[in-house]
Amino acid sequence: MIEEPASVIRHPAETASILTYRTGVQDANPAGNVHGGWVMKLCDDAAVIAATRFARCRVVTATVDSLTFRSAVQVGDLLTLRATVNAAWRTSMEVGVQVESEHVPTGQITHVCTAYLTVVALDDDGRPTAVPQLVPISAEDKRRHDHANTRRKIRLAGAAELGSGRQ
Repeated sequence: MIEEPASVIRHPAETASILTYRTGVQDANPAGNVHGGWVMKLCDDAAVIAATRFARCRVVTATVDSLTFRSAVQVGDLLTLRATVNAAWRTSMEVGVQVESEHVPTGQITHVCTAYLTVVALDDDGRPTAVPQLVPISAEDKRRHDHANTRRKIRLAGAAELGSGRQ
């Protein structure tokens, strides 16, 4: 049984997670590009931190809806990942993560990717548990909240369509 949190309300700003990482040769391929999988792992780390701040319990990643790379990351670049809970439902929440790289010698900042992860809160027995209510405040919070709900509808419709084809 899922327990309801006692009318807890949180705002997106309370969930913010900023992770900065200096890339090195251990993160890269022979061409000097940081592995996309390493960036994905860092996205998951930042998302879990934001979700944990929001839910105040253990969380697990359920899905990655989208992660599209816009530019490469080179060895020596600094990566900054900014994560925020965009929307929350009964036991799950969507976390958006924006990744930027900084070329240290020039200070040039480049948008690397944006990722959207669905994270589920777990109780002490490892079962899904209710999360607080997320109340968007700013216009940007509301935009992210609306877009997260649209992505959820698409995700659930896709899952239902796949399920209907089973025999």
